[in-house]
Amino acid sequence: MRPELELISEWIRPGTRVLDLGCGDGALLAYLHERRQVGGYGLEIDSANIVKCIRAGVNVIHADLEAGLEDFGDSSFDYVIMTQTLQAVRHTERLLDEMLRVGRQGIVTFPNFGFWRGRLQVALHGLMPVGKALPYQWYDTPNVHLFTIRDFEALCRHKRIDILQRMVLDHAHQPRLGPRLWPNLLGEIALYRLGRA
Repeated sequence: MRPELELISEWIRPGTRVLDLGCGDGALLAYLHERRQVGGYGLEIDSANIVKCIRAGVNVIHADLEAGLEDFGDSSFDYVIMTQTLQAVRHTERLLDEMLRVGRQGIVTFPNFGFWRGRLQVALHGLMPVGKALPYQWYDTPNVHLFTIRDFEALCRHKRIDILQRMVLDHAHQPRLGPRLWPNLLGEIALYRLGRA
């Protein structure tokens, strides 16, 4: 399981209901079910990942996030989670609104495109960044939005979304002092717990 998923699990209260958007192979939901007695569902579009979820005993629904979450009622879940997917959806604002309608809280993670190594690759080589958090070339990336931690926080202010908790991880995916002091420069992965008053 990716290191940031273990950190996310610490934000989830035991016995709650979770909806995981773009759940992949269901590793996070399986972990939360086993360690935190969490119930819920994953939404996934990739058929191979759906098979993996079913084999792991994860409740999964075949769905395209771009179509929205209208099948779920208001506050149906305690948490709606979207890890490493926000940058790959076209309708970011609408999906954030839907997350916070369907769930009491939202949790998102994304790669910080302002990370110093990416800036250096562009400045010195004139090439789009490729690295651990961004393993794709510009022409085959699933990412449709390139944004930084500052961009995301500005969007939250604009949409009146409360940032309840933030954790920024370094290149080794650890929450160290450098990313806490200079998150937009030294943070490679950002984790946010969101809500609305």
